[in-house]
Amino acid sequence: MKAALLQLTSSDDPTKNVMVVQGMIADAAGLGATFICTPEVTNCVSMDRAHQAKVLCHQGDDPTLIALQIVAKDHGIWLSIGSLALKGGADGRFVNRSFLINPNGQIVATYDKIHMFDVQVSETETYNESSGYARGDRAVLADAGFAKVGLSICYDLRFPHLHRMLAKAGADILLVPSAFSPVTGAAHWETLLRARAIETGCFVLAAAQTGTHNAQAGRARTTYGHSLAVSPWGTVLADAGTACGVTLVDFDVDDVSKARKRIPALTHDRPIGNP
Repeated sequence: MKAALLQLTSSDDPTKNVMVVQGMIADAAGLGATFICTPEVTNCVSMDRAHQAKVLCHQGDDPTLIALQIVAKDHGIWLSIGSLALKGGADGRFVNRSFLINPNGQIVATYDKIHMFDVQVSETETYNESSGYARGDRAVLADAGFAKVGLSICYDLRFPHLHRMLAKAGADILLVPSAFSPVTGAAHWETLLRARAIETGCFVLAAAQTGTHNAQAGRARTTYGHSLAVSPWGTVLADAGTACGVTLVDFDVDDVSKARKRIPALTHDRPIGNP
């Protein structure tokens, strides 16, 4: 299996972003990738809720989603749209929604980010995702034909019970599209991704945003990059560094069963009383 992780520096202009992504998907497909993954908020990285209200759409009429369904069909590839920021959440908020698209351009599964990034990373870096986005409330496992795929988004990475639940339900691959903070990325990104792979015996594919977004508009945000692919044994198979581009990774889904046979931890849970 050949997968591709697309590493982007998305702006706050969905029209420009989708053109970049379409070109990168064509490049990845031309290099033989049959499963292509984009990062979190592929369509729009913005800290400005008023601007988002102007440029974002509902799922049914979102131009980015429509365009990427077409490009998936044109190239005959499976496509994980890591997430799109969309209108339609509870209380007038947005949703942070992941999509799995099949080679016919059809939506196979959607997942709304469950865990909101409400944190103060440093004295100068604070996020309050729940003020603008409604949280999801269900785990999603999808059948991609070549593998069972568990969906998650960015901050979900810090909640191992979600990924263990997906693995126990049959996931072979865990997707963790992200727009990680450089501070937490440098400290935790690789460690957490490798831990989720080791704990579950899954492949972990994590396409990421990178660089400085929207500096010209005075609403700059910086993301960590380092899109990673990790084997079920915890080996880093690919690291995209900090540049935008396509990172290819070859893997064999049979390695999932091999890793779980060696360490069958998913079958070893025991009831534990409260402390």
